Amino acid sequence: MFEYFPGNYIWNLGVVATLNSGGTIDEVDRACRPIRDLAAQGSDVGTEQFMQSWRKVADQVEQQAIEAEKAGHLRTAGQKYLRAGAYLCQAERMLSNSSPLRVPTYRHLLEVMEKSFELIDPRTTRVQIPFEGTTLPAYFTNASTDDRPVPTMIMWNGLDSTKEHMYTSGWPSEMAARGISVLQVDCPGSGEALRLQGLTSRVESEDWAAACVSYLESRPDVRHDRIGLVGWSLGGYYVPRAAAFEKRLALAVAWGANHNWGEVQRKRLEREGENPVPHYWEHVLWVWGSPDIETFIAEAERVNLNGVVDKITCPLLITHGTNDRQINVAYAHQSFEQAVNAPKKDLRLFTPEEGATEHCGLDHLPHVAAYTADWIEDTLRELDA
Repeated sequence: MFEYFPGNYIWNLGVVATLNSGGTIDEVDRACRPIRDLAAQGSDVGTEQFMQSWRKVADQVEQQAIEAEKAGHLRTAGQKYLRAGAYLCQAERMLSNSSPLRVPTYRHLLEVMEKSFELIDPRTTRVQIPFEGTTLPAYFTNASTDDRPVPTMIMWNGLDSTKEHMYTSGWPSEMAARGISVLQVDCPGSGEALRLQGLTSRVESEDWAAACVSYLESRPDVRHDRIGLVGWSLGGYYVPRAAAFEKRLALAVAWGANHNWGEVQRKRLEREGENPVPHYWEHVLWVWGSPDIETFIAEAERVNLNGVVDKITCPLLITHGTNDRQINVAYAHQSFEQAVNAPKKDLRLFTPEEGATEHCGLDHLPHVAAYTADWIEDTLRELDA
């Protein structure tokens, strides 16, 4: 993995994720250069300065977008709004959840993203999914023309990402170009659902899977028999769990396996493996709504797929990097081996020689993204046949 900040895994992950999600090397360098010395002090130190440095560049790019829009250069403006959004969403995830910058920054990010949709991607719209008396915020990238029903993938994030990370990765737009719509959802415990609505995560991801499928079934531009589910990072737990119990799903993809996340938490207490974000324990308590680490660790014991994956009866893809420093590749093998009732199952491991070998392939995101898109296309054709 490219290491702008030698030895600081968490900050480096944010850099490569940004560069693989539409960021330019010049702008990322200008955001990172003032904080290089801070990086040597560890990932938890200097996250406010990280935000401020990245925000300075994001604000500059956004101001350029405003000027381009005033001049009538709408594509240029839309592209710059999108890049500003990419920088904001990567920097915001570094903050402590107690930071006063967090919610205002996220609200501004939502505004910037809406501007980019308006100017360069009108097929992507903000939608609300009815869920247990409230809603789950989402973006819908529509591949349909004239309301013709097309296959649709539901896309879920993980412990620390948001629907904005999903969109800026470029994967929803790529799928739409292939004739497949994508519903990008902030599930309980993530993104806007957590930050602005206080919805925390739970073991039973099938609960919000049912809500997502029911929402899509209400749309005339969705093929109701071709709704799939893909999720990255902690989504590698959420997706197989949901696919085991929500039988309306036509296929499922674990973009990074997460067979026994509870076990991973015990190991992290013993400082084994890398954390995904700074202020890690504060972050997981926030996501899961736990009052303390002891309670969280006890609850996390249930976050595993033993006795669950064998209930999956739709096609299943598991991808994983062989050098994933957060979730050991052994967990990918466990999920694959236990999925004994999937009519089709594939395990794709990415190596250092080809890239995409780190967590969720963030070090070479286009590579794992293309493989995943191809597998989905092939599987949909097989189902139709």
